Amino acid sequence: MNIKFLSVTIFLLITISKVIAVEGMWLPQLLKSLNEAEMKSLGMKITAEDIYSINAGSLKDAIVHFGGGCTAEMVSKEGLLFTNHHCGYGQIQKHSSLEKDYLKNGFWAMNHSEELTNPGLTATFIISIKDVTNEVYIGMKDGMNEAQKDSVYSSNVKRLVALETKDTHYEGFVRPFYYGNEHFLFVTETFKDVRLVGAPPTAIGKFGSDTDNWMWPRHTGDFAVFRIYAGKDNKPAEINKDNLPFIPRRSLKISLKGVSKGDFTMVYGFPGRTQEYLPSHAIDYTLNYTNPARIKVRDVRLEIIERHMLQSDMVRIQYSAKYASIANAWKKWIGENKGLKENKIIDKKRQLEAEFMRKVNNNEKYAVYKNIFQEYDKLYADLKNVQAIFDYTQEAAMGVELIRSAGKYNKLIEWSEKQNQEEFNKELEKLKKSNDAGYKDFDFETDKEVAKSLLKLFHENVPTKDQPQLFLNLIKASKNDLDKMVEKLYSSSFLVSKEKNKTILDKLNIKSIKQIKKDPIFQLYKAFMENYKLKAEKPLNEIFTKIESLNALYMKAQKELITDKKYYPDANSTLRVAYGQVNGYEPNDGTIFKHFTTLEGVMQKEDSTNYEFVVPKKLKDLYYKKDYGRYGRNDTMFVCFVASNHTTGGNSGSPVLDAEGNLIGLNFDRVWEGTMSDLNYDKNICRNVTLDVRYALFIIDKYAGAKHLIDEMELVQ
Repeated sequence: MNIKFLSVTIFLLITISKVIAVEGMWLPQLLKSLNEAEMKSLGMKITAEDIYSINAGSLKDAIVHFGGGCTAEMVSKEGLLFTNHHCGYGQIQKHSSLEKDYLKNGFWAMNHSEELTNPGLTATFIISIKDVTNEVYIGMKDGMNEAQKDSVYSSNVKRLVALETKDTHYEGFVRPFYYGNEHFLFVTETFKDVRLVGAPPTAIGKFGSDTDNWMWPRHTGDFAVFRIYAGKDNKPAEINKDNLPFIPRRSLKISLKGVSKGDFTMVYGFPGRTQEYLPSHAIDYTLNYTNPARIKVRDVRLEIIERHMLQSDMVRIQYSAKYASIANAWKKWIGENKGLKENKIIDKKRQLEAEFMRKVNNNEKYAVYKNIFQEYDKLYADLKNVQAIFDYTQEAAMGVELIRSAGKYNKLIEWSEKQNQEEFNKELEKLKKSNDAGYKDFDFETDKEVAKSLLKLFHENVPTKDQPQLFLNLIKASKNDLDKMVEKLYSSSFLVSKEKNKTILDKLNIKSIKQIKKDPIFQLYKAFMENYKLKAEKPLNEIFTKIESLNALYMKAQKELITDKKYYPDANSTLRVAYGQVNGYEPNDGTIFKHFTTLEGVMQKEDSTNYEFVVPKKLKDLYYKKDYGRYGRNDTMFVCFVASNHTTGGNSGSPVLDAEGNLIGLNFDRVWEGTMSDLNYDKNICRNVTLDVRYALFIIDKYAGAKHLIDEMELVQ
């Protein structure tokens, strides 16, 4: 990195404006050398060592990888953690029924005995991070093919992890950065007993639902409360009634001060995936091919599911978590495409590439990079040839729940073919248990209507030569009437109901496995997957392997030739720090968004005829009385705010910290205009949306009456 250039750049930015945006998701162990000075210039009052330290307790010890896909933070010395409502939504939904509708009414445990266990839910802490770039290549020689290189790499990784975790209960993994140009080893500690403590009703936790998702201004109380339990030695343990609340190495102090425009903020969490350094070819592929196909299928799927949810409370409970998951990515892709188009990102990438090639052509030592873009041209042309079969198999064929669920029987068939009675019996018992849970959240009529529409989309959008022959035969047998075909499939499969499934599985043995193999929906699943593996998966793997190799070369080349920028590694679900300042934005001419919202805005949006904007009576009563306790200010209850932190999926639930490292909010979204930030960050419009922690505390205390939880926390003014 050119330190002189960086220093001048920082000075100029500070001089021009007090409120600036800072791009990047930075590795916490490198903050001292790369970012600390800049962070302090923006207002940070703590040190890089306070944020990440392996020698002493630091903020990293309060940061949790929640369920493998979100972030959470420790907020008490008794194992209490905050995350987003949408991150805990699956657990809330699983505990809900018509009799105990926690989705609609919320849930609050008033003591430890009422807290609800969640088998399979994990909470992971990072113990240490180590650069092992040189070590992973030991023994790798010129002339080795890819398989040999992979073998050496895997062997080195296994050895390095074993060395770092020896004689501990810790685990570890190595993750590549900069498309494999650097490698880091992460040592982790994972807890398996994570219990639901509290969640507001959906009318608060998902207020605005899909209409407001990815939007600003926002008024959603997107938080949930869980607690980590450990064995008597305070180490991870399986779920057990004798476990005790975990005592964390660090829990966050919670600030009641609130935020002002220009305040320093920092997001600490596990961002999932960004791809900031891709060529224009990749942006074109995303914008004009993959996103449109996926959006098209989910448009149809969501309309059907929502209609059935509105018609039945049972279906609403069954499909709430599924619908939210489907809709989240769907709306993000729409916003991403909008941002990529309006900001002409393909053109900007091509300008960068033209400048890159000028530098390559002016210096013979860069000759190795001369054909990069011609190679990208060819690879992405090949990719487009198999795009339809890839996207429509994933989104349409496997978007039908009954077809997708048929894949669960593959292992059972494998053990029967190997005549392994012991493993067959184990797998059979697992299926019986999982099916009980699966059918709890399945509605026959909803899935059948989804199947009719999605299979039509597959048939209409995938070239006939790329469709499974069995699928074509079934259509032909139904005289090209796909509705009729689906009706026949759903009337003759044992998969359609818990009762039929149980009848088959209760009597199933290795000899009678043919009942599974002959099931028409299982056969259709198998036909789709075999067709996919032959015509999409194999060529895609070959193409993506070449693209990844080319990406590594292009990444290396950018860092060598384009030296007027700082390079942070793309997000890959590892611990990162993003930082910036509280600030509104101007997405287009005549539109100016301020940086915060209040409870008054909730009341302005209220619509009792629209389930997305229903406001609970108790919340309205508190509003009209201005009964906000110590969480409001001047008769105002703040709800959300935006800042310029660079975030993505996986940052949901991440703590948003102030200049002293105190918790001021929970990150839960990005603004609509900035959803393209996974591919291209724009400092003018990219904003992360944060739940003001004071609103969460207000809901816990004044709305839910769970002040005992507040008493666990350390609140500071």
